[in-house]
Amino acid sequence: MKTKIIVTGGCGYIGSHTVIELIENHFDVVIIDDLSNSTEKTLQRIQKITGVLPTFVNLDLKDENATHTIFETHKDALGVIHFAAHKAVGESVQKPLRYYKNNLYSLLNTLEAQSEHGITNFIFSSSATVYGTPDVLPITEKNETQRPFSPYGNTKKIAEEILDDYSKSNKEFSAISLRYFNPIGAHESGEIGELPNGIPNNLMPYITQTAAGIREKLLVFGNDYPTKDGTPIRDYIHVVDLAKAHVFALNRLLHKEQEKSLEFFNLGTGVGYSVLDVINSFEEVTNSKLNYEITGRREGDVAQLYAATDLAKEKLGWTAKKELNEMIISSWTWEQKYRNETN
Repeated sequence: MKTKIIVTGGCGYIGSHTVIELIENHFDVVIIDDLSNSTEKTLQRIQKITGVLPTFVNLDLKDENATHTIFETHKDALGVIHFAAHKAVGESVQKPLRYYKNNLYSLLNTLEAQSEHGITNFIFSSSATVYGTPDVLPITEKNETQRPFSPYGNTKKIAEEILDDYSKSNKEFSAISLRYFNPIGAHESGEIGELPNGIPNNLMPYITQTAAGIREKLLVFGNDYPTKDGTPIRDYIHVVDLAKAHVFALNRLLHKEQEKSLEFFNLGTGVGYSVLDVINSFEEVTNSKLNYEITGRREGDVAQLYAATDLAKEKLGWTAKKELNEMIISSWTWEQKYRNETN
């Protein structure tokens, strides 16, 4: 029985956690990654957790010919889960062409290659940023998408439009776009977690790196938002819960349970926490004090973003299980373990 799944960007933060869930659900995984924002050491970490070393291909998906060659080799795959993308919001503002070229070329080449070789199932790693500034909270899949604030976010919106057009033109093609809210946390083993290059763009690695002494202080961007404590509210979801959702989505595709050729699902907890909520929880569960400073608002940030997750529960059979404290503890465990190994 065929069980092979191609995972692009499978050495990255969310990709690697999803690879673990796939292996533990008896799928054979082929990772394609150019290691531009990840490390090959992740493969050994996956093997340590699962006992299985996934097949690995070091490939830049912008290389059209090489992409077709690899898909020819793995044309027996059941589907593709596509994570491969540059993802730093701030960098995308500074280097928009780099982001449009990388994120869209890699998607187009992947779609063409899988189509040519008869692979019809596709899961796309999207983002709640496609909703822009929402008019209604919580955000449901019926919310209108809007022009995101960053080129990175806009690549996600354009990618979904590409998938929409393609799914209408190719009746064999089946796709699910998973719109993530704010993934944090790490695998309970402490073997893998979020490891951004340079200064973190996301809150949790900034917190853990500050606590570990890697960063001098944590900057909190704004405390004058119309929220309970003035800091922005977000829907934080444990990366392992997020990874599990990809297996549920894959099974929906493989069992032909879709109602439309392209479906969209929000992945969050449905609970919003402010930046200060997360800081206070970190200090409480780790019994430590964070050096942080309130500074001005960051361009593009909105006051509140949190998900309605009813559709994912109804159609995928998935709900997030882990609480904020679990997310924080696993993040801190990973940070400490990684620093101890590298020092």
